[in-house]
Order: sequence, then structure tokens, then C-alpha cells
Amino acid sequence: MSQTVHIRPLAAADFAAWLPLWQGYLDFYHSSQNEADTAITWQRFLDPAEPMQAWLAWQGEQAVGLVHTVLHRSSWTPGNYCYLQDLYVQPELRGTGAGRALIEQVYAYAADAGCSRVYWLTHESNATARQLYDRLADNLGFIQYRKQLV
Repeated sequence: MSQTVHIRPLAAADFAAWLPLWQGYLDFYHSSQNEADTAITWQRFLDPAEPMQAWLAWQGEQAVGLVHTVLHRSSWTPGNYCYLQDLYVQPELRGTGAGRALIEQVYAYAADAGCSRVYWLTHESNATARQLYDRLADNLGFIQYRKQLV
């Protein structure tokens, strides 16, 4: 698939597109979530009072990736940090720019929200994703990736 990737915020009508991606992410990390917890997670993304945000990457009419964030306070700075909690792109579309576009969307969102940094974690064995992460952020040796925004 060589179509351009478009990123847009999650909308209430996107549940059927989001759910298989979310399940793919959970499967990748050998995890699961029951239906009740999935419903709570979904509602948090749609609630403007929650510090959570989500976006989907689209190629044409197909959702091909997701990213979830959480804004939170820090004892190290007066502004918030942005934790990039979940990032997933369909395996057959990795390397097409979807992951980069999702991360760059988070950078823009966090900067607009006044955050001083974006950071995330991954497992040391996630070599494919780490190739991208090493180009977009700094590896601090804790397998924590950070993009300083200010």
C-alpha cells in the first residue's frame, strides 16, 4: 500500500477501526484486556476531561496504526509531560512512515499543550521499532525514549 498516511484524532465512530489495532498491540506484547476495561479505555479517549488522547493513522479508508498518550504533571518542571503510552502499526505496513507520522503527531500535540517533553518506553527486544525511535528521540539507557520539546 503506497497511499499517503493521514493522522486524525480518534472519533466515536472509529471503534470498529480502532479495536483490531488495539488487539494487535495487546497481542504484540502478549497481553489482553477484558471487554469492560476496553470499554473504559475507549470512553477515556472520547472524554475531553480526561488527560488521554488517541489518534489513528489512515491509508485511504483503512486504519493502519494507533497512538495513545497521557498528559501528566512532573515534579521536575512546572508544565506537563506527554507520555506516549501505546504505539502500533499493522505489521505489513511497518516501514511505510505511519509510525513516524503518529509520533510526529504526538510531538505537535504535546508542544501545543505546553509540554516540555514526550517520552515512551519499549522493550529492549523491540529492535524494529527501536530503529525508528533512535532516529526520532534520545535513548537514555533506560529504554526510555524522550523528545525534548522546550
